[in-house]
Amino acid sequence: MNNILAKRNNQAWWYIFPALLLLALFLFIPALLSIYYSLTNYYMLAPQDRQFIGLLNYINLLKDPVFWTSVKNIGQFVLFVMPIQVGTALGLALIVNRKRPWNTFFKVSFFAPVVVSLAVTSVLWLYILNPDQGLLNNLLVKLGLHAQPLLTSPKQAMFAIIGLSAWQGAGYQMLIFLAGLQNIPTELYEAARIDGASKWERFLHITLPLLKPTSLMILTTTFIDAFKLIIQPMVMTQGGPLNSTITPVYYIYRTGFTDRQLGYASAMSVIYGFAIILFTLIQRKITGAGGDQNA
Repeated sequence: MNNILAKRNNQAWWYIFPALLLLALFLFIPALLSIYYSLTNYYMLAPQDRQFIGLLNYINLLKDPVFWTSVKNIGQFVLFVMPIQVGTALGLALIVNRKRPWNTFFKVSFFAPVVVSLAVTSVLWLYILNPDQGLLNNLLVKLGLHAQPLLTSPKQAMFAIIGLSAWQGAGYQMLIFLAGLQNIPTELYEAARIDGASKWERFLHITLPLLKPTSLMILTTTFIDAFKLIIQPMVMTQGGPLNSTITPVYYIYRTGFTDRQLGYASAMSVIYGFAIILFTLIQRKITGAGGDQNA
């Protein structure tokens, strides 16, 4: 019996070996290299001069005003994009969950932005939000309103990126919410309707509680994805105006591949990676994502 179990364990290790190898190559080894480079003055154009400098990169990082501005920006982005994107996704899922003509058309329309590259949608929105010739400002002027400097105003640029991100990502989450809605037994709604419950009461006391596991999963993935914001500011604003849309990931990219300061960029990566892990654990603790998924 022991020999059979040992043989099965050996076979199991061979099955998971390719996955472990890929994790090591693309996750663990790069993470360890980032920690090592963060302790050096690694300059990409002079790798032979790399020297160990201890915690100097981390000390300089604490004094870097651009880094702290990027942290403030990503905090603002996460704070606004999560309720807007998740709320929009739930609303769209409730719309397409009803049996009505043109339902397939609406599903495809709502999901279409997801299959388009984020870089392409960013370029599209760049034209739509153009302060001079953009579609949105032309529409506002025709309605008798003032044109808005959506991408050139430090107060408005981040909200333009939030709008684009919520629009682009809501379709994917809509499908997940839709799957959750279709798993709710219709008998529960029938019983509530017979008892005289209104639509709002059925939504509040049946739909929302039974969607809790789905909602927690969507909130967690949206939270993590939001911290990776880079393509939209890179394409639409290049982090401006006045660093109002620069994010930590974009700042790391710019420092590492434009300024060639790989040691300093690695220090930012290490700090930011640990911060995301910490915030994710706190978010899971607050939402109860690590508890009973059937609750």
